[in-house]
Amino acid sequence: MTDLSDTSIYLQNLLPKNGEVIYYGKIMNQQEAGFCFLGLMRDIKWKNDEVKIFGKQIITKRKVAWYADGGVSYTYSNTTKAGLNWTKELLKLKNLVEEITQETYNSCLLNLYHDGDEGMGWHSDDEKSIVKHSAIASVSFGAERKFVLKHKVTAETVSQYLTDGSLLLMKGETQTYWLHALTKTKKVDSPRINLTFRKMVV
Repeated sequence: MTDLSDTSIYLQNLLPKNGEVIYYGKIMNQQEAGFCFLGLMRDIKWKNDEVKIFGKQIITKRKVAWYADGGVSYTYSNTTKAGLNWTKELLKLKNLVEEITQETYNSCLLNLYHDGDEGMGWHSDDEKSIVKHSAIASVSFGAERKFVLKHKVTAETVSQYLTDGSLLLMKGETQTYWLHALTKTKKVDSPRINLTFRKMVV
């Protein structure tokens, strides 16, 4: 794993105000990231995401999975997901992320984007089921993709390319004042897996 003992070079806040977003960059080497990617593709119980928008049930091309302590559930877009039991690989990644960020997490939402035609629109992870102002750690595997944040009042934007085996942390008031999105692109024809470790109300 990458030596992050001198974290001072990593802890620059990407946001100009109203929150904290830290991009740690790669937290493992290319071989380790590739091993994790293959294991997650193989072992995670992926399902197409289902959301309700204006009362209409929509099934996305993007696939998701929800893992959590003690079956903790997660409700978003009017759909509730019951937590699956952690896999050994997920627990190993959770422990690594907790060590690096010095935060604790009890759940993980995984997203599988098959290529650049699949993305995520503007949203905030501000559901009442998430502990308010708690940290959300995002680990990326596979294709590099552009992550964008937009201030809810001023509309100013901040962007960061998320590389294979990298970690990004959002915390503080970020979800209150900022939206975020994963932009679509025709330039990417390979898959990306994203893990967002969270702290849910129990």
